[in-house]
Amino acid sequence: MASKKSHVVCLPIPTQSHIGAMLKLAKLLHHRGLYITFVNTEYNHRRLVEARGRSFLNDLPAGFQLVEIPDGLPPSQANATQDVISLCESARLYLLYPFCALINDLKERAAASGSGFPPVSCIVADGFMTFSAYPASEKFGIPVVNLWTIPACALMAFMHYPKLIEKGFAPLEDESYLTNGYLETIIDWIPGMKNMRLRDMPSFLRTTAPDDVIFNFVMDTAARFDKASATIIHTFEALEADVLDAFSSMFSRPAYAIGPFQLLIDRIPENENQLKHIRCNLWKEDMQCLQWLDSQKPESVLYINFGSIAFLTSQQLIEFAMGIASSKHPFLWIIRPDLVNGDTAIIPPEFNEETKGRAFISEWCPQEEVLNHPSVGGFLTHCGWNSAIETLTAGVPMLCWPYFGDQQTICKYACMDWEVGLEIGSDVKRDKVQKLTKELMDGEKGKQIKKRAMEWKRLAFEATVEQGSSAINLEKLVCEIISK
Repeated sequence: MASKKSHVVCLPIPTQSHIGAMLKLAKLLHHRGLYITFVNTEYNHRRLVEARGRSFLNDLPAGFQLVEIPDGLPPSQANATQDVISLCESARLYLLYPFCALINDLKERAAASGSGFPPVSCIVADGFMTFSAYPASEKFGIPVVNLWTIPACALMAFMHYPKLIEKGFAPLEDESYLTNGYLETIIDWIPGMKNMRLRDMPSFLRTTAPDDVIFNFVMDTAARFDKASATIIHTFEALEADVLDAFSSMFSRPAYAIGPFQLLIDRIPENENQLKHIRCNLWKEDMQCLQWLDSQKPESVLYINFGSIAFLTSQQLIEFAMGIASSKHPFLWIIRPDLVNGDTAIIPPEFNEETKGRAFISEWCPQEEVLNHPSVGGFLTHCGWNSAIETLTAGVPMLCWPYFGDQQTICKYACMDWEVGLEIGSDVKRDKVQKLTKELMDGEKGKQIKKRAMEWKRLAFEATVEQGSSAINLEKLVCEIISK
């Protein structure tokens, strides 16, 4: 158990999945005796309170507090993830001042002995929040530990964006390069990564603009990897051994593979799990879907969720809907209110007639409970890392429709390296959706994928037992934080 004098400030990037992963790490650190100040933006703090009810703020255990800071963006009462470009600009330009003001306030309150919290001894920042974390670290003399809530393969790919520019692969000369086969170019020079094509690299490089905001944002943050005193990657060693080995040979400072976080949390004894009731979903969860799953046959249900950021066009929504309908399988589909970008999600009337009695549609759900339900036999996903590692943990095979960013890399690894997925492709057609759904749920390939998924579930479990790699790395991390 750690010293009660260690006080960690956790700074996630303000999106659903990154907040969720950071909160899980915060729970693990708090259980080991560290004081935790968890920072949300005012926008997301409001959404969290609206989704969970203000009363949950009154039930926080000693040594754990939630605080909020402004993000510098125009005020909004929307219940949706903010625009990604705006979030990049906020992280780069606007969050530093309020974050430093928060650190100073925590310092003054600790000196006055009024808060019960000791002075801040460490900042655990999302890897994409370095524009705020590093200057604050220098100003207050506080070390930074980075948490990357993406897999090691995606992080390694981001770190090689400058090499792509140097070799002339990015930015693209014009948009014809998206369709003329150029993206099939083999990339065989990234340490620890095999059988990579340009299309498997995080998709932000598919720009024709040298000053593209997101492309430069992720490149600049990944380039500062070695400035942190230590790095956490939310993965486990058996899953990404080659890439993790490459990291260890490239950098002198430690990079800890710790995950899956939820399995480590599950190992906390019930009577010691003071934060079990603290969840971070920014939408209200529909718990009735679990009751509906109880009524379905084992491994018969296709679960569909495109996460918190991905958008569909109206036509893509229709193609997915009709393909799913014609597969004849029962399904649980999460359709966010903003899933269709700039429009209302309207499903054809024939879809409702075709799927009557075998469909449950909701706006949000408790995803980990869903994935671990015995009725769920497959997951149609956008391949966000939060979803992917939860799926691997549950031993559920995937239908992959990567939307953007590192999801392209995760899709490649899921389908080719980990052998737990089938890729739909960017051109969504109902016939292909139907065919792959049937293959995943009933076909021989689906059975092979299911067997492989269960093997990864076993290895994830082994990584988190007392002497497993992730459990050992977590203890090393706690010692690292205390020693600083």
